[in-house]
Amino acid sequence: MPAARESLLDAAYTALARRPWSAVRMVDVAAAAGVSRQTLYNEFGSKDGLARALVRREADGYLAGVERALATHTDPRERLTATAEWTAATARENALVRAMLTGCWSERLPTPTLTAVPSSSAVPAQRRADGPLPSPGDFVALVRDRAVAVLGGPGAAKPDTAELARSCELAVRLAISCVSAPPGEGGVTDLVRAALHRQPVV
Repeated sequence: MPAARESLLDAAYTALARRPWSAVRMVDVAAAAGVSRQTLYNEFGSKDGLARALVRREADGYLAGVERALATHTDPRERLTATAEWTAATARENALVRAMLTGCWSERLPTPTLTAVPSSSAVPAQRRADGPLPSPGDFVALVRDRAVAVLGGPGAAKPDTAELARSCELAVRLAISCVSAPPGEGGVTDLVRAALHRQPVV
């Protein structure tokens, strides 16, 4: 029931923007999505299952945006700058992404454990959501590795892989630091460009 699942996740995300997770009621999420409460429980199993699925969806959305950012330019430094800009902008707009990247979960948010939880769900997407969730360090590695794969992939100049990985990780870590402590004029763009200016990217 992918359409119902997405509607329920959208409804949960909207509810979370209006009130703390502890005050979000399953019956209200189901009503807002236009489905029965039983459908909600069939999809997610529990409120914790809904929380894990919501966090997983937002993580996947952030990483899909990273892929798009890496494809926006031909210049490697500009690709990394676009990735840093996406990271900072998404974390500014999405409290769940901000919490995942920084590890700072406020009392308003659900706080799912990052380790896998037992799952007997018949829904494949829920079994995936019940698996391990990325930690801040995992996100650094995921984004770095995606950037290395794109920048060092077919058709690219053959860079020193270790140096390329360091440059990619530097851009990611700078972006995440800007989430925690927003920069002044010029923002993340100027910081990343300045940092990468002397870095061997490709």
